[in-house]
Amino acid sequence: MSAPAVTDPARRRMLTSARFALHLITVLLAVVTALRAITVGVPLLPAMLSAGAFLACYGAGARFTRGRFAGWWLCGLGILWLGMLVVSAEFVWLAFPLLLLAGHVLRAWPSVVFALPVLTAAIIAPILHQVSISFAHIAGPLLGGGFALAISLGYDALVRDAVERDRLIASLVRTQEEMSSLQEELARTQREAGATHERTRLARDLHDTIAQELSSMVLLARSGDSERMPQIESLAQHSLIDLRRIVAALAPAELEGSALAAALTRMLDALHADTDVDTALRADQELPTWPTPIEVVFLRVAQSALANVRQHAQAHAVEIRLEMVGADARLTVTDDGVGFRPDDSAMPSPSTSYGLSAMRSRLGEYGGELTVRSAPGEGTVLVAQVPVRAAASVEEGRE
Repeated sequence: MSAPAVTDPARRRMLTSARFALHLITVLLAVVTALRAITVGVPLLPAMLSAGAFLACYGAGARFTRGRFAGWWLCGLGILWLGMLVVSAEFVWLAFPLLLLAGHVLRAWPSVVFALPVLTAAIIAPILHQVSISFAHIAGPLLGGGFALAISLGYDALVRDAVERDRLIASLVRTQEEMSSLQEELARTQREAGATHERTRLARDLHDTIAQELSSMVLLARSGDSERMPQIESLAQHSLIDLRRIVAALAPAELEGSALAAALTRMLDALHADTDVDTALRADQELPTWPTPIEVVFLRVAQSALANVRQHAQAHAVEIRLEMVGADARLTVTDDGVGFRPDDSAMPSPSTSYGLSAMRSRLGEYGGELTVRSAPGEGTVLVAQVPVRAAASVEEGRE
């Protein structure tokens, strides 16, 4: 006799108790009906052999029969019971354990089909043995047998629901464990992505500040002019301040306590003092206050662009323009230097190539873009444009 696998200890104990009760009822009914058959005149040997054969078949099937073979075992037990009814009508009481088994071994409709001949035989057997028939002989098997079948079907449904509930709970537990594992993996990935983003940001900051200023110091030092020493000292001091700011993850030192226009003016003045390049800053009179992220990214773009002008452009004049174009903030850096082909893989230098890539990466973080217009001998125009509202939304999300 097979049973669904129940994992809950309490329900498993209940199922074990129910099976024990069914076995006990079957044994008691077999013994009692055999004794009653002997008292009404059935010889001792046929009565005891019939009960013994029934119990042996019942015990063997309950112990060893599983799956689809359980149905055949139950049919064989029913046929054996029909033969016992030929020996004595007292064995009719064994119909109740048969119907209890039917609801458990068979499905709903097959169990009903099995119950019909069992109940019919239970009613007809007393008639064949010429026992006086009363209403109780007919109503008893019908009501009792139907009740036994209903109890068996209901109990089996409860057991199957319990098994399904256990399966769902186990599935939910596994899903929760998998979700926990995925959350840990996601958190680890986010930490790694954050670390990568921070390394990229630091690389850009170092390139746009320390590396560019050190390059300027090298150029000044190679000139051999002792009058350049104050400028070299100033650049070194400025690099040190920038480095400390980057390490401390603070806002750019150039913007501290001043607006972007003032910071760009100081940068242009330094370029003019170092290279005698004519510089100019143009800013709209009604220029609004931009979010800090836009000022930072424009400052870094201007630093990198002016560093390229200092090292490669051989320009005579540089102009920076700040303006609003629709809902976008725009920074334009124009020089009249030697220019280059923006789509040419052979850039003026690796640092120039990296600088343009870093500019695009910075602007892309806030939904902006970089446009470079240049040609050999025609100078260079660099346009950085960022949507003001998008940049403000990104900054609020990070906070």
